[in-house]
Amino acid sequence: MRPDGLGDVLLTGPAVRAIAAGGAAVTFLAGPAGAEAAALLPGVGSVLTGELPWIAPEPGPFAADAVRSLAGLVRAAQADAAVIFTSFHQSALPTALVLRMAGVPWIAAISEDYPGALLDVRHRVDDDQPEVERNLSLAQAAGFARPEGDAGRLAITAGRAGTTGAPDGPYVVVHARASVPARAPSPDRVTAMAAALAAAGNRVVVTGSAADAPVTAAICARTPGAVDLGGRTSLRALAAVLAGADVVVAPNTGAAHLAAAVGTPVVSLFAPVVPAVRWAPYGVPSRLLGQPGAGCAGTRARVCPVPGHPCLDSIEPGEVVAAVAELAGTRRLAEVAR
Repeated sequence: MRPDGLGDVLLTGPAVRAIAAGGAAVTFLAGPAGAEAAALLPGVGSVLTGELPWIAPEPGPFAADAVRSLAGLVRAAQADAAVIFTSFHQSALPTALVLRMAGVPWIAAISEDYPGALLDVRHRVDDDQPEVERNLSLAQAAGFARPEGDAGRLAITAGRAGTTGAPDGPYVVVHARASVPARAPSPDRVTAMAAALAAAGNRVVVTGSAADAPVTAAICARTPGAVDLGGRTSLRALAAVLAGADVVVAPNTGAAHLAAAVGTPVVSLFAPVVPAVRWAPYGVPSRLLGQPGAGCAGTRARVCPVPGHPCLDSIEPGEVVAAVAELAGTRRLAEVAR
C-alpha cells in the first residue's frame, strides 16, 4: 500500500520488486493520484484504488462508509500479508487498523508509535535517507530481500506508448508545474528558463497535466520552437517523452521521478519545503537548483509561505542552461559506454 501521488508510488518500485521476488502475487493499493503509476511497476499483478482520508492531502468530510468500502475492497483481495509504505510524517496505524478489520493476518510498516496488535513487523528507521532506501529497508525488515542483480534503481515496465508528440532528434523537456504549488517556480520564471534553453540552441518540449495546459500553452507561446504537450500524454506516453529527452528540467514532482525511472538526467528545481536527501531524483545524474536555506525549509508547505517564492524564483535561467549542458554530456557519455 502507498496511497499517495505518482512520485510516491514510483519510489516504492525497488521495494515492490523485492516483495514480488518472494514469489507471491502482488496487489498494489494506491490512491487515485497514484494508481496509474502503480500499474507501471515491475512485479505488480493488479492494482486497487482507494482514498484514505488520513492520507489524502485535501480530504473532504470524514465518511465512515468510505472506510468500510475500503475495508471491503481489501477483504475481497484475500491478502495473506500487507506492507504499508508511508512518508516520514504519516502514521501507518490507521491503515493497519482497517487492514486488520478486513482480515489481513500479517502486516508490516514503519512506525515510531506503539502499534499494539496492529503490526506484526514494526520497523524503525532513520528518516534522513532517500525514500527509495527507506522503502527497501521496510521490505527487508518484512523478509523480502532485494533480488540478486537488482541495482535498486527506479524502473517501469516496458510497453507501447503510442503516439507521444515528441520531436525527432535531441530535445530537452521542461515540466511546467508540480502537484504541490509551493514546489514549482512561477509560470513567468519557467517561461524564462524555457526561452533561455531555446536561445542556447536546445529544442524544448513542455509537459504538464491537463490542468497545466493553459500554463504550458503560455510558455510555448513565448518560447521559439517549443512543443506543447501539456495535457496531451498518458502516463506511459509521458514516460516515453521523458525517456527520449537529453535532460528533464522539473520541480520536485512525479515527472522528476518518472524521468529517473526511465534513466534520464534531471535538473531538479527543488523547493526545500521537504528534505532533498529524501526526495531528490534517485539513481540518475542530477543537479539541484534552488535555495536550500530559504525561509520555507522544512515546513512541508503546500503554498509558499515566503513572499516572492525566493527558493525557486531566484533561480537564474542561465543556471538552468548550464546545468542542462552539463547533464546532457553525462547522458551522451553513458550512451557511448553502452
